[in-house]
Amino acid sequence: MKYFAALKSEPGLNSLPSNPCDLLGFDLLTLAPGQTFSGKTADREILAVVLGGKATFEVGSKRFTDVGGRPNVFAGKPYSVYMPAGIEYAISADGSAQVALTSAPSDLEVEPYVIGPERVTSGVWGAANFSRYFNQILTEAGQPDLPACRLIVGETFTPSGNWSTYPPHRHETDDLPREAYHEEMYFFKVNPGDGFGICRYYNDEGVEENFTVREDTILMAPKGYHTVVSAPGYMTYYLWFLAGEHRHQATVDDPTLGWVSRTVPMLKELGH
Repeated sequence: MKYFAALKSEPGLNSLPSNPCDLLGFDLLTLAPGQTFSGKTADREILAVVLGGKATFEVGSKRFTDVGGRPNVFAGKPYSVYMPAGIEYAISADGSAQVALTSAPSDLEVEPYVIGPERVTSGVWGAANFSRYFNQILTEAGQPDLPACRLIVGETFTPSGNWSTYPPHRHETDDLPREAYHEEMYFFKVNPGDGFGICRYYNDEGVEENFTVREDTILMAPKGYHTVVSAPGYMTYYLWFLAGEHRHQATVDDPTLGWVSRTVPMLKELGH
């Protein structure tokens, strides 16, 4: 089973070469100036996150213009469009555009909507050399007017030399409030674009892989622990998205490394 892959970014729809997840799906849509892509959501909900550029979305009877604006993921908060199951859509580039299409099964009946940058919550997780910046795009917390069936979506920016999603955590069993079952994927970008990072994935079945993170690579984690580190001189970005039987989040740290979480308050008090 493959947990990592490199995606093409050719004009049009670029799909995963394989997918170990049962619920989550992902496609990378790259549009040349004026190009249009049309599709159907079928039995899935899609959150389309504009990674760079600007586009017009026609979703059912709704039309959303001037969606996007940041030139790339490192230059501002995102615009996104939620597209419910059972609807036809078309995405047209205003100039060139790149759009991430995250998806999961859904039977939720709701109107499509736009999530603008003003609705994206930002902050810092961790401390010292395992601090990282985040954007929460579509989460349960504080967003009752942004409905979704399964999808949970956000962005993380890991500075030069720092670790992210550290200590490594998992979310593979529904045992609330301790742990919640969610599949997860990380779609990566790197700044500057010729740089790299490392993503470590491992599980209780003896699988352990250390993958070189480069532009347009992806981690697909149906379960297991995962963590990321950026090479010095480079910032890594990942679009993270999850799906399970509900949208309540709860994670469990690797028990051998979980003690690191308890140092965060002290490190922040010391100004790290």
